[in-house]
Amino acid sequence: MALGRRLSLRGLCVLLLSTVVGGQVLELRLKDGAHRCEGRVEVKHQGEWGTVVDGSWSLKDASVVCRQLGCGAAVGIPQKAYFGLGLGPIWLLYTSCEGTESTVSDCRHSNIKDHRNDSYTHDWDAGVVCSGFVRLAGGDGPCSGRVEVYSGEAWIPVSDGNFTLPTAQVICAELGCGKAVSVQGHELFRESDGRVWAEEFRCEGEEPELRVCPRVPCPGGTCHHSGAAQVVCSAYSEVRLMTNGSSQCEGQVEMNISGQWRALCASHWSLANANVVCRQLGYGVAISTPGGPHLVEGGDQILTARFHCSGAESFLWSCPVTALGGPDCSHGNTASVICSGNQTQVLPQCDHFVSEPAGSAASEESAPYCSDSRQLRLVDGGGPCAGRVEILDQGSWGTICDDGWDLDDARVVCRQLGCGEALNATGSAHFGAGSGPIWLDDLNCAGNESQVWRCPSRRWGQHDCRHKEDAGVICSEFLALRMVSEDQQCAGWLEVFYNGTWGSVCRSPMDDVTVSIICSQLGCGDSGSVNTSVGLREGSRPRWVDSIQCRKTDTSLWQCPSGPWKYSSCSPKEEAYISCAGRRPKSCPAAAPCADREKLRLRGGDSECSGRVEVWHSGSWGTVCDDSWSLAEAEVVCQQLGCGQALEAVRAATFSPGNGSIWLDEVRCGGRESSLWDCAAEPWGHSDCKHEEDAGVRCSGELSPALFPVLLGTRTTSNSLPGIFSLPGVLCLILGALLFLVLVILATQLLRWRAERRALSSYEDALAEAVYEELDYVLTKKEGLGSPDQRTHVPAENYDDAEEVPVPGTPPSSQGSEEEVPPEEEDGVRSSQTGSSLNFSREAADPGEGEESLWLLQGKKGDAGCDDVELSALETSSVTFL
Repeated sequence: MALGRRLSLRGLCVLLLSTVVGGQVLELRLKDGAHRCEGRVEVKHQGEWGTVVDGSWSLKDASVVCRQLGCGAAVGIPQKAYFGLGLGPIWLLYTSCEGTESTVSDCRHSNIKDHRNDSYTHDWDAGVVCSGFVRLAGGDGPCSGRVEVYSGEAWIPVSDGNFTLPTAQVICAELGCGKAVSVQGHELFRESDGRVWAEEFRCEGEEPELRVCPRVPCPGGTCHHSGAAQVVCSAYSEVRLMTNGSSQCEGQVEMNISGQWRALCASHWSLANANVVCRQLGYGVAISTPGGPHLVEGGDQILTARFHCSGAESFLWSCPVTALGGPDCSHGNTASVICSGNQTQVLPQCDHFVSEPAGSAASEESAPYCSDSRQLRLVDGGGPCAGRVEILDQGSWGTICDDGWDLDDARVVCRQLGCGEALNATGSAHFGAGSGPIWLDDLNCAGNESQVWRCPSRRWGQHDCRHKEDAGVICSEFLALRMVSEDQQCAGWLEVFYNGTWGSVCRSPMDDVTVSIICSQLGCGDSGSVNTSVGLREGSRPRWVDSIQCRKTDTSLWQCPSGPWKYSSCSPKEEAYISCAGRRPKSCPAAAPCADREKLRLRGGDSECSGRVEVWHSGSWGTVCDDSWSLAEAEVVCQQLGCGQALEAVRAATFSPGNGSIWLDEVRCGGRESSLWDCAAEPWGHSDCKHEEDAGVRCSGELSPALFPVLLGTRTTSNSLPGIFSLPGVLCLILGALLFLVLVILATQLLRWRAERRALSSYEDALAEAVYEELDYVLTKKEGLGSPDQRTHVPAENYDDAEEVPVPGTPPSSQGSEEEVPPEEEDGVRSSQTGSSLNFSREAADPGEGEESLWLLQGKKGDAGCDDVELSALETSSVTFL
């Protein structure tokens, strides 16, 4: 009942709407967009175009607009007159579509009248971005990928059977993506969805849109194909050589950019780039890239984009390209090339083992008239201008050993790749260990050679290195991007790393395409906005670049044209603050909740507890200056990381210079603080240091088990094994085994000690018994010479009573007379007996004294080291009874 009432009310609304608009469908258009399927929404009423207020504008409303115009699906609803202020009346105050209607006339909406009379302005004009009839999906951006068309319900791929370049040119133009530079096929369809567009497009290349091109149904309703058609569009297309001479195989290099021919600047032009141009034009290989005056007078504006070709690419636009910050270029500094001629001409291979003389004025002009099959690249550095140096030779990529590696060697690499000047020559596999052969060792470049393999070195492939010694470089054209914010991820001040330093980016005239590329590059969604209401930023830094204008064909900020690099490209109030759609509260670098421990790390050392000190602040890692750096500060760092005691406070970037910000300077700790954050220091980011002054520590290495996940990072996870063989389990097994071994050793030593004590005690008892037996024997003999009544009783067991036995000094003068032993002599005998027992114990413990100890048992004289009292007593006894 309720559903029927709702349908009746909706039908009544539609009937009333039809009465208002005269029974006709409202005519729509999108105005001031980049193409027909995006722009400001305009409605035609009584012969006059007017706009729609975006107060209640939703994606459902936009979907109906796109469907009515045959523009595919709605992908965006920019508001607040994003496409500019309209003119004339404001016809609609709102629309309320379900999203399934065929036209806007089928939706509920306000009365059609000029709402300007109700105090509404064009500042709230609604806009729509539709996907269009065709799109390129699965590529690096909206201008490359698989060709798909919209059926009204779903996106369906187009077969590569009979797909032509003119059709691709129409698609690229319709999408605002420049010109088609390649058409490919053979991308297999998804097994779960085998649908293929049932028509073949037969465009001539001049049509404004794909949907108006002639179409031919596939025979039998099934298109012959080997996969989906793929198209690559580019702002760069067509290359030519212009010269005042007669040879077509040499001249000034020019490219067609959006229908305009522009010469290329020579400031970053390399022989590898020239090789690609010669091959692309069918002119053989590049012999040289002569400099000097330009070859052609006049011409259009010079293109400052820098191409970073390896030399193996088929087209110049297939090479990595950097347009951001391109330097100003005069007409006397344009790129040129001399090609060998016919493509079938074969040049002799270059003699790579002939080094250029040190100090020679080597340059591209002196490049040999030969074919060079070697290629150069930088790997694992985050871009084409930083990383591990690798050379392709004999079909294998190999590395360079860092023996003797310095800035002169790095300069040759950076210049050869068109990456500017060398900032740093890294060693010890700074960018990770490579694989394959090590082609060069003991390199000794002068710095002006044309190619790195023309520098003096050991013979090719000869070395005494391992890959842990792989060489790397960081060139001035190396670029990195970040957002700086205290508490936000994907929102903050935009900074670019250039020429070895982080600096700001200027916001003028940053448009929606540019912001979208920035957010996508940072993994923060595909849309965003420039915030102009934030206050001035604290601190000073370079403001590197201004006038950035990205194109749809650009897949990263580095490809976007802009003004040249300058230290102060704009005023401080023009620094860009970006808010991306994917913004969220910032989490800690390692884990949440954020503790001081996760905001401190060591890098570049030979263990987890040694290295360059880095701290996390404002969304990025930075270093600490070594001003005032001492063992007290190092102690706090080691304790905070659970790395035991500080062994050394390292200075002067001993663990290699860091990059990014220098967050702390003049740190002063007492040594007992629980965190480096508790120590006194200069304000964050305020320092007068360079990275050559980065501080480091070397700790004793007593890691707390709880800190292993933090210090080892992803290695804890990636290297772990199931069950007990995870890293913590292995560590526990090792520690347990060591503890068990220590306990076994201690127990063994204890048992041996107790056994020796028992043996020694038995030996002492036996020795004492032997002494007393001898005394008893002496006394017995003496008593035997006299009367039996004179025999003195000696207890058999209580040896302590033996000290009371009188020992006669001389034979008696008469029978029956006894001489008392003076107390002194009595004490002397007692001391003698006791001392003899200790003396035996001492000598018995020394096996080397065994033979000398027999003198006492035999009644012989000892050496001068023996006890005099003991000797005299026993000597007297012996004399008496002999």
